Amino acid sequence: MSDLSGPPFRADHVGSLLRPRALLAARAERERDWISAETLHRVEDDCIRAAVRMQAEIGLQGVTDGEFRRGSWHMDFLYQIGGVAKTDQVLHIQFQNEAGTLEFTPAAHRVAGKLTLDRTIFGEDFAYLKSVAPPGTTPKLTIPSPSMLHYRGGRAAIDQNAYPEMEAFWHDLAAVYAQEIAGLAAQGCTYLQLDDTSLA
Repeated sequence: MSDLSGPPFRADHVGSLLRPRALLAARAERERDWISAETLHRVEDDCIRAAVRMQAEIGLQGVTDGEFRRGSWHMDFLYQIGGVAKTDQVLHIQFQNEAGTLEFTPAAHRVAGKLTLDRTIFGEDFAYLKSVAPPGTTPKLTIPSPSMLHYRGGRAAIDQNAYPEMEAFWHDLAAVYAQEIAGLAAQGCTYLQLDDTSLA
């Protein structure tokens, strides 16, 4: 028999949970500058603690922070890589459900310089998750796969001056991810999921 005590667990989820109303309200208030960043952070802390407790109570062994500190589960990561910049352009994506067509227009990005990493991107988020994870659970973090940086714009979104040859881009991207993963591992992250590999 295989050892089933560690991840991946039989019952698991990717990482995102629906945002609680209190968190959505606090985000809206922060956008209007009605509350401070510190107040929003405290609301996020409270919502994460409750989400972790709920996951443990229903029997999940791997618990996440619901990605409650992220506005976009993947772009909040990618924008923090040195050399990646936001652009004025947006992508136009449509979803269909029983209510009709939903339009989603996320911001695009551009690789404007050499890819670098000056800190562990989700290090603080993981540290908090780890601090509230109950005994017997494993704090789990999800980050976008490296291919997501290329997928959203392809070669056209990568500056030719920064990367005249794509081999150097892939080399630097791999180095950034190796550094991020090592940084998370140093903080005790033993369950990390790279998401959207197949979509990209």
